[in-house]
Amino acid sequence: MMEAVAIAQAVRSGRVSAAQVLEQCLSALAEREAPLCAVTRTLPDRARKDAARVDAVIAAGRDPGPLAGVPYGVKDLFDIAGLPTTAGSRLYADAPPATGDAEAVRRLHAAGAVLVATLNMDEFAYGFATINARHGTTRNPHDVRRLAGGSSGGSAAAVAAGLLPFSLGSDTNGSIRVPASLTGLYGFKPTHGDLPMAGVFPFADSFDDIGPFTRSLADMILIWEVLSGRSAAVCGDTPLRIARLGGRFAENVDPDQVAAMTAIAPDAPVVVLPDIARARSAAFLITACEGGRLHRAALARDAMAFDPQVRDRLTAGALLPEGLYEEAQAFRARLRATLLDLIAPHDVLIAPATPCTAPPVDDPRILIDGAMTPARADLGIHTQPISFIGFPSLSIPLYRPGRLPLGLQLIGKPGGEPALFRLAAMLEQQGITGVTRPERAYSGDIA
Repeated sequence: MMEAVAIAQAVRSGRVSAAQVLEQCLSALAEREAPLCAVTRTLPDRARKDAARVDAVIAAGRDPGPLAGVPYGVKDLFDIAGLPTTAGSRLYADAPPATGDAEAVRRLHAAGAVLVATLNMDEFAYGFATINARHGTTRNPHDVRRLAGGSSGGSAAAVAAGLLPFSLGSDTNGSIRVPASLTGLYGFKPTHGDLPMAGVFPFADSFDDIGPFTRSLADMILIWEVLSGRSAAVCGDTPLRIARLGGRFAENVDPDQVAAMTAIAPDAPVVVLPDIARARSAAFLITACEGGRLHRAALARDAMAFDPQVRDRLTAGALLPEGLYEEAQAFRARLRATLLDLIAPHDVLIAPATPCTAPPVDDPRILIDGAMTPARADLGIHTQPISFIGFPSLSIPLYRPGRLPLGLQLIGKPGGEPALFRLAAMLEQQGITGVTRPERAYSGDIA
């Protein structure tokens, strides 16, 4: 399927109808999605109604919006009017339906986009693997024997496979940036609180954000502008002040990531953020505590309905002392103030997005500090500290034709998204970054 900008241009010019685009998308999902386990529900009736609305607006000579007729999907924790919001859990499969759309879905609808599917995730967004007890494990389109990452794995896999032009996920500790890196996409976590969270099932309010997955930077910028209501344009041509993150971010790194960061900014200073290991520990604690609080009543009522791995982590979080949680939050506030001063001389910081390529489904472990550890917990080793301090981060795909995908993070100051897009555009033009499609349709065999 074409990218979002190209589809919108074709629909707005009348070269193709939104209805035609939609039917092609629905056919592709029906014919090609099953091996990936990326989709939890398709929404053909709603989508056909929305596509017909776009075509009617065009026929009347009016502008249907910058995303006219572009199909997309959302992680299965966005409210969709008339459907239960399950957050990937059987616990809420029969919950009362949402009375309205999530605010992000509403904004995309107003821009002409057409919602076609909800997408697989780790239950309650608790994990980096999209191993879901109800819907199954989402597979990586570049090799279906490997994970797509998580917790927004379905959102990443559907776009990487070319089944959808873009999708929305959520990112608490890396749940957009990790699957973007493993599936070779652009994935964006905004400045904390910058994009609308209304109507999104929470995990940990302290860190939760939403963001898009795309196959091109142009698509990413357009969708961010629609969701944020801001312009990505950067005035002037002052050189960007770039630094690389060292310390913990220089450990557990793929050699290709090191080579790419060196090529991007060979003379860039190295910035070592203090207390990063402690920050990740505090992030784990805050996440567990807020998640445990949210689900405490449901755990008491029907604990066995939860995914066992998620249940145990939420139960432990619910039992954490309030004083420990408050101490972690106080440390977070102090660290954020320190880091704002430390990075003040720089516009963009560069770091790895994941420590490695996608691990196999049948042995979901990765090498961290010389030992094999669970991917479900540790794929976010480089993303979690950035969420902890609330900075915006854009995962960019290294151009690696013929090899498994791998990404970097471009990290900015709060509100500094335009600088990230500016550097990403330069890297895309230089051929350092870029999306490579799966060489064969979902290479590998499912065991």
